[in-house]
Amino acid sequence: MIEAKRLFDVPQHQLKAYPNEKMFVTKTDGKWIGVSTKDFLDEAMAISRGLIALGVEAGDMIGLVSGTRYEWNVMDIAIQQTGAIVVPFYPNISENDYKFIFNDAGIKLCVVADEELFGKIDNIRSSIPTLQNIFTMEDNVPGAVHWSEIKKDSESIPVETVQQRMDQVKHEDLATIIYTSGTTGNPKGVMLSHKNILSNVESCIEPIPADQNSDVLSFLPVCHIYERMLHYLYMYIGASIHFAESLDTIGDNIREVKPDVFTAVPRLIEKVFDKIMAKGDELSGIKRKLFFWAVALAEDYKVEGRSFMYNVKLKIARKLIFSKWQEALGGNVRAIASGSAALQPRLARIFLAADIPILEGYGLTETSPVCSVNSFQKGIRVGTVGPLIDGVQVKIAEDGEILVKGPNVMMGYYKLPEKTEEVLKDGWFHTGDIGEFQEGKFLKITDRKKEIFKTSGGKYVVPQAMENKFKESRFIEQIIVIGEGEKFPSALIVPSFDFVKEWASRKKVDLGDGSNKAIIASEKVRERLNKEVDLFNKGFGKWEQLKCVELLPQEMSVEGGELTPTLKLKRKKIMEIHADTIAKIYPKS
Repeated sequence: MIEAKRLFDVPQHQLKAYPNEKMFVTKTDGKWIGVSTKDFLDEAMAISRGLIALGVEAGDMIGLVSGTRYEWNVMDIAIQQTGAIVVPFYPNISENDYKFIFNDAGIKLCVVADEELFGKIDNIRSSIPTLQNIFTMEDNVPGAVHWSEIKKDSESIPVETVQQRMDQVKHEDLATIIYTSGTTGNPKGVMLSHKNILSNVESCIEPIPADQNSDVLSFLPVCHIYERMLHYLYMYIGASIHFAESLDTIGDNIREVKPDVFTAVPRLIEKVFDKIMAKGDELSGIKRKLFFWAVALAEDYKVEGRSFMYNVKLKIARKLIFSKWQEALGGNVRAIASGSAALQPRLARIFLAADIPILEGYGLTETSPVCSVNSFQKGIRVGTVGPLIDGVQVKIAEDGEILVKGPNVMMGYYKLPEKTEEVLKDGWFHTGDIGEFQEGKFLKITDRKKEIFKTSGGKYVVPQAMENKFKESRFIEQIIVIGEGEKFPSALIVPSFDFVKEWASRKKVDLGDGSNKAIIASEKVRERLNKEVDLFNKGFGKWEQLKCVELLPQEMSVEGGELTPTLKLKRKKIMEIHADTIAKIYPKS
């Protein structure tokens, strides 16, 4: 049983049990600079006193609009210590979403990261009547007040006043409202208590292979409950949290920090693997043959039941090939924690064989978030999201839907009692995901309930499973399977443009001016991609096989409105954005 009863108790526990000179580490002017547990807590207390001096009351809604960084964590703890509620925002959502959430929550004060985000919020400030103050984490933002100014009048508020506020916060009280990115409609505010999140921290300590001597790297948005819960976990066990400079510098930062653990979403893991394979393509002769021999060996990896000869070959592959992969990830990685979307089983298998375990888990914002995870203690099965964590119950409804019960299940949706009643019945949260248990303990997600569709012939198609399989092709970067109510399934495909260029160079294929548009217009490219589609179609029933594909000239993105901030496909939005392309597949009479 962990000692912390409120989230702000977590860093206090670290100070008492594992005082750390490098609690948080940020790269500044080319050097990694650490902040101690004591200095972190002193700064959080000063901010708490300043917030109270600014008129922040218990229960007020305070917004945080930023990527993952030290200041976010200070503000998070400081806000909670006043009894106010933390409302985090993704830095890349639309202006309309900002406006909706700010007004729905009634944000009183917010702290944003930089000039760009200040501009976004300042633009809509006049339409948010509750918003009184905006502060920025970055210095010298024109027209903005630096977040250090929050502490300006902190001396006027005694530490005892903050302590009294902290004493009034209970284990079961609301700690944060996290607005789900959602694939349809307005975002919904998920209300999570201190108890919800701390129950998840407690249950995930065992599966995550880290301790007070570990270095971890953080780069996923901490506004997402997965990374945020893990931050509390890392704090509780005394690990040092290093902040990546940006998504572009992750590779360099990993090599510098040499982390024991980091978290990633499948889309990022796919990109890491693509870079590894691109390096393999640059090799020649025996080195190239060895590289691709090792990859083929890894594709046949089994967690259990490997033959003696396979293990001998694996030992050779790890020494000659996979050791270099490990070095590229710093050389110390004990696990990569993966969540948010389904991971290709092939990638899980390859990384396990390379002795870089990807521990895939499952959960939702509404479950704080983890429900199950593959772990060294309870077992790993490729293609599943692992055994249930302690304290969480799951049952499969008659229609296959996954239902969850436990201390991690949310309090409800903010100001949406009817929506809450739709998903919370008799204490069971209805996830909207379809799944099953394998071997009686390993949970397998088969699809989103709302994403399974029927063709006009009445046949069911499970798009996510198909998409994950087709993405095994090196020619395919992104894919969305479509065809609801139509005679047959089809797909929109974003080719892997870098790989197609490399392939075209080898095969002497003319790509015109080399632009993405020229690539998707090339008959040779289309022929080659159709071969890939035909190959993967063989693994599916006749009614599931893709009959037609159209190529898109650029990646689907968050900024383009096609992906959620956690990089899931926004299916309805994609159908709207690419309606003209889809009309080529399914012309309307």
